Amino acid sequence: MKKILVTRKLLRSCEDKALKSFDANLNLNDELYSQKKLIEMSEGKDGILSSLTDKLDAETINKLPETIKIISNFAVGFGNIDLDAAKARGIAVTNTPDVLTDATAEIGILLILGACRRASEGIESAKESNWKWSADYLIGKQLTGARLGVLGMGRIGQKIAKIAKSLGMIIHYHNRSKLSEEKEQGAVYHDNLKSLLSVSDVLSICCPASKETIDMINKETIEYLPKGAVVTNVARGDIVEDEALIDALERRKVYAVGLDVYKNEPNLNPGYLKYKSAFILPHLGSATKETRTAMANLAIDNIDEFFKTGDCKNKVN
Repeated sequence: MKKILVTRKLLRSCEDKALKSFDANLNLNDELYSQKKLIEMSEGKDGILSSLTDKLDAETINKLPETIKIISNFAVGFGNIDLDAAKARGIAVTNTPDVLTDATAEIGILLILGACRRASEGIESAKESNWKWSADYLIGKQLTGARLGVLGMGRIGQKIAKIAKSLGMIIHYHNRSKLSEEKEQGAVYHDNLKSLLSVSDVLSICCPASKETIDMINKETIEYLPKGAVVTNVARGDIVEDEALIDALERRKVYAVGLDVYKNEPNLNPGYLKYKSAFILPHLGSATKETRTAMANLAIDNIDEFFKTGDCKNKVN
């Protein structure tokens, strides 16, 4: 039986599955392993079931035992893993696509609604029990008729676009390539970022983190947005340059932000806390029982498939 290291605590049913499939070393206390400890605990193991919280950079991967043949990431993203370093060591890297689309898209819509309708301010006012209704009290932005710019029209972006369209929004998108008419569902394609941002009353960031997308939303590109735009991010924190977005809030170039992800999680840039128009969530995109179960089971299945066949359909390197 193959031996694996599971770096973070999983739901009980998933841990049971891991124990049935492998000689699994579980993390029952959900300790956040240091890179040094992760390397030490990998001794004698054949594979690692990792999490986005594990920083598997080139230095760490190069120190892993020779026995490690696969890193199965418990996420659709894999920005925490140096793919080139893993490939050079002959280590396969897999992810968990498809299974978290619906849950993440729901959070994407929540961010749009929360930011546009001033949910953070409304929640605080309700808690204080001192609010008074008036014709202009907490007036926000209505979604009906607003233009939604989807940056990255993959599975999650398409699902957000579909829901937003049902709410009366007009959909625009930028992607590496134009989608088929069936997948576009009437959305307008833009072949460059500037063109998309210029028509985005609301921007929904859905693209993966990569060398090309790091800090894509920055001091320069924010200026392409219409004045008073709303910026939301359900993808990866690395895509947004925080200081530039905070400055845009200060200047009221940006009306509000809705973030489920941000750089240096869980340490939020304190600049956001100065603005009531910042609607922030603690990376809840896939946080439903159904989705987290499906993700963990797929991560386990990826390891099983790899050791049985020598390959895996969800291999990303």
